[in-house]
Amino acid sequence: MTSFDAFSYGARGSFVGVPKRTLDDLGEAGVVIVGAPFDLGTTNRPGARFGPKAIRDADYLDPDGARPHLETGIDPLATLGVVDIGDVHVVPGYMDESIKRIRDAVASISGHGAIPLVLGGDHTITFPNAGGVADVIGHGDVALVHFDAHADTGETHYGKLDGHGTPMRRLIDSGAVPGHRFVQIGLRGYWPPPDVVAWMSERGMKSFFMSEISSRGLDAVVDEAVDHAAAGAKGVFVSVDIDVVDPGAAPGTGTPEPGGLTSRQLLDTVRRLGRELNVVGADVVEVAPAYDNADITALLANRVVLELLNGMAQRSLAT
Repeated sequence: MTSFDAFSYGARGSFVGVPKRTLDDLGEAGVVIVGAPFDLGTTNRPGARFGPKAIRDADYLDPDGARPHLETGIDPLATLGVVDIGDVHVVPGYMDESIKRIRDAVASISGHGAIPLVLGGDHTITFPNAGGVADVIGHGDVALVHFDAHADTGETHYGKLDGHGTPMRRLIDSGAVPGHRFVQIGLRGYWPPPDVVAWMSERGMKSFFMSEISSRGLDAVVDEAVDHAAAGAKGVFVSVDIDVVDPGAAPGTGTPEPGGLTSRQLLDTVRRLGRELNVVGADVVEVAPAYDNADITALLANRVVLELLNGMAQRSLAT
């Protein structure tokens, strides 16, 4: 059984005050928020283990579990039945055990018929997150839309399979999410090297670089991404690395890369994906509050969660 015992850097409160539940008592929950305070896979600046707590705390409104959206008028927390089960008790220094605990928790949530929404944590956790959903829905049947400055398709991580630069390759190699069901948005910078980019193309991954977003426009790119992700898949997992946003608006992350999306672009896009795709799981990762400025990165991540949920609520109410 996955442990959810409290530990020093775990969150104490629930996300904006939604009801607290346990993994064994999810009730009629439609969406389950769970923290994965894990940063054992970080290569540059550590501290993403504090991300789940920061994302939960970054809100200036009352923790009353209600967040009606100013524009849509929808309270996604009530519409979707959102609850929070706290943080998986990862084991500091033990990567394999921690990954297993995260995957078991996500698979349990998905198996209950609810949608897991995981607060990270470094991007290593998308391997157990999306993998746990695929364990329930079916390997090969889940698409993945990935927002990131980096492709995270490295073959190894300092000679090891797991790390925040390898989760997408691990998902493909394991068969959980095949390459042709991957869409990546926001890539830029100087990693990975050309041989890894060639591997990605051979596996059928669809990758949109920031230069293409600038030349074609984000709406056109997302049109194509939605069509690609929806084709033949039973559901879509959405993974948001906060470093997809320009570090001027999201400095609190481990591997900042200049020239990214704006906050507005990301918020509009995740709401659109929630509205137009059958989202079966999601994570928001790489928030490292020690490097944040006035909590703006954590606040953005908090709003990414709410905007994605709002889109999902719009979709639920339309069906």
